[in-house]
Amino acid sequence: MSVNFDVIGQPRHDTGKGASRRLRRTGQVPAIVYGGHQEPEMISVSHSELLRHLNNEAFYSHVLDLQVGERNTKVVLKDMQRHPAKPFILHVDFQRVSAGEKIRMVVPLHFENEQQSKGVKLGGRVSHSVTEVEISCLPKDLPEFIAIDMTEMDIGDVIHLSEIPLPAGVELAHAPDPDEPVVILHSGHSGTAAGEEEEGEGEEQP
Repeated sequence: MSVNFDVIGQPRHDTGKGASRRLRRTGQVPAIVYGGHQEPEMISVSHSELLRHLNNEAFYSHVLDLQVGERNTKVVLKDMQRHPAKPFILHVDFQRVSAGEKIRMVVPLHFENEQQSKGVKLGGRVSHSVTEVEISCLPKDLPEFIAIDMTEMDIGDVIHLSEIPLPAGVELAHAPDPDEPVVILHSGHSGTAAGEEEEGEGEEQP
């Protein structure tokens, strides 16, 4: 992992909706830290700092350095509540991690060399059915993303869930359907999804 994320937290003691609203007015986001065989801890983090980190995709699937006072704790971002209509973060959950214990995380899939693939060069169109997967691994093995090289994909080719190249030490967190398609390369004249054509045909019917 090539990026390090330092998150500064402050202890908080007031609870309830009113206390959280007052905290947000000061530019802080209420948060909780749990796991690691320790009691949950209530903290707050800077809203502006959090937004800056969230602009980096790796922040969502990375081991973070959380500093509260003199203590530094390794954590991952497990949940985040956003305001439904405004660009505000309302609450954040961090989970402590231990070097010898596996964690479950959702990581994005990166489809590499898509435009250079054989099928796209022949006029084919790409359909992504899965864009992220939940994995299980030790913290040291946590990837920021999983890359799928599409260079050799031709028209009609499908990459299934069981064919995703997982890094060493990483496994899918549950027993998936091995035949679930992740990415499909359709012929150019058929569109990206058959359902789109069927829908169009249905609209022409009386």
